[in-house]
Amino acid sequence: MNRPAVRAVAHRPVRQPSLTEWVQGLPGLSGRARRLLLEGDTERRYAGRTAADSGYRMTMALAVAVSQPGREWTLAQWWEALVLRPTAGGAWARSLRSRKGERYAEGKLAGMLDKARAFVGTSGTSGTIVCRADAMLAIARLRAAVEAVVWPGPGGGTDLKNLTARLQLAEQAGGLEHEVSVRQLAELMGCARSTVEASNARLRTARWLLLVTAGTGEHSSTWSLRIPPTESEDQESCARPGHRPAPGERGAEGVPDVHTGLEVSTRALGAVMVADACHHYAHGTSGARILAALDPLDGADIAHLAAATGLHRTTVRRRVDKLVQDGLAEETDGLVYLPRHLAADEGLRPDLDQLEHVALARGTAGLGDRRRKRHSDQRRSNRHWLTARTQHAVERRRSARPPLRLVPEGVVDESTGELRDTAWRGWIIDDPYRPTWPDDGSPEAVCG
Repeated sequence: MNRPAVRAVAHRPVRQPSLTEWVQGLPGLSGRARRLLLEGDTERRYAGRTAADSGYRMTMALAVAVSQPGREWTLAQWWEALVLRPTAGGAWARSLRSRKGERYAEGKLAGMLDKARAFVGTSGTSGTIVCRADAMLAIARLRAAVEAVVWPGPGGGTDLKNLTARLQLAEQAGGLEHEVSVRQLAELMGCARSTVEASNARLRTARWLLLVTAGTGEHSSTWSLRIPPTESEDQESCARPGHRPAPGERGAEGVPDVHTGLEVSTRALGAVMVADACHHYAHGTSGARILAALDPLDGADIAHLAAATGLHRTTVRRRVDKLVQDGLAEETDGLVYLPRHLAADEGLRPDLDQLEHVALARGTAGLGDRRRKRHSDQRRSNRHWLTARTQHAVERRRSARPPLRLVPEGVVDESTGELRDTAWRGWIIDDPYRPTWPDDGSPEAVCG
């Protein structure tokens, strides 16, 4: 009996997804976390003192990323992503397993995951920043607190520019902690280095600024911005920071009859404070603050501008006249407006050509470039000095004369290793510069 022929059907092998496709399909990961897992720390955001420290910091960042509420990973997913898959972000974990064993690595990674979950779980009550959205929200809160304060006095405008420049750096860094040197800050603020140093001291005393790590060598200092705690006296009077208390409270001197809510915009101030037209010998910091407080639709009189900026009315009057003369402000019926060509959706949009023309007319054109060139020359000189100091230290540690050879040449036959000079019998002369006598008193010499 003939059996029917069975036709063999060729099965196409199932295509396995690539590593990139597998990472893209992982649940609950942001785009930044996916890149960190797939490519590693290419931006060196988590760089440490050593390679092991950098790997731990990057792995801890990934642990926080996979521990967000509603998107938590299991330990099996965490182990597969770092150890079982050849991801760049898991290089430290795989190295840990190869060096100390699988059991130790599993316990270490599980502990890091638990630590990240505890860290994320308490962030809602402690205010800890765990993602970029939280960082941007914290920066927005601090910006609102800075704009709510009236900055009077000779150094008030400088302190406001200092915080404005640092807010820009914080947004670029993605958090309140940022790195900046005194010269870099002076270039962003458009002032001298000594002015920045004095402003930093005042802000640290007022607890707006915290020095995290002092700069050394070519590394800038690390700073952190924060909102200073409210004093008990301010809490009792219910006054906003920098504003005068309400009538009847302690220290009250009266308040304006009409409150317009006029404030100096830090974003507008940051757009014009570095321009040569706002140099000390042109419109200055006072002019920049007044310009940052203007609006194209809601006019403000001199009294309200003085109350918002903390400047004297005479100073405001003089600065407004200069701004109107240069076309940076318009005054109608006693109210000062921002010109329409300088207005944008988010506030002030400076006209660079107009600011350059104003700087030429006021005689301050090119002062910013001169300051930046001077700082560049100082940095170059400082690098040369650091290099020379390092070389000098190396030369001081180096002996000025060659080491003294205590065992003469020819004492030992180089071909046979036999001792030729019996006077050296019993000595250990492996090192001809440091012969030693054996502690056990052996009469035999050890010849190298």
